[in-house]
Amino acid sequence: MTTLLDSTLEVRCVQYCREFHLPASIDPTARRILLRIGTHYGAITMPADLGERVQRLLATEGVAGPVVHHPRARRWTFLTGPAGPEDAHIGAELFRRYATVACTGSEVALPSAEDERTGYRVWIRRPESTEQLPPQAAVIAAAIGAAEVRVS
Repeated sequence: MTTLLDSTLEVRCVQYCREFHLPASIDPTARRILLRIGTHYGAITMPADLGERVQRLLATEGVAGPVVHHPRARRWTFLTGPAGPEDAHIGAELFRRYATVACTGSEVALPSAEDERTGYRVWIRRPESTEQLPPQAAVIAAAIGAAEVRVS
């Protein structure tokens, strides 16, 4: 038996797949819409205050992409192009800023209609197309740069 919540999840998941070409899937146990990180997609999560500064920098550079806000955790997740080679120095810089890069094979939850209705998980900037995902290196550079230059 399909419930209204299940069909709403399916509709949103299909929207992500068809309109935005994001290969989203549904975790039926957790009732979440997920995007697997790997060959084509990456993600970086950081505190919301840093995320706001990063988003402004990326917008100025013309490479801003989709961002998910987790209001209760006060964290933003930037969807990016795929990850480049790992660099311990960059990892340490991000760690100092409480930012993390999603590992290949991990999954990022995308907002469902129910998430947005309750404010649990919402879009700061919705996806427009997968061609417009910022390079992960650009988001990392913006995160490191934005943290060094605090706006008063």
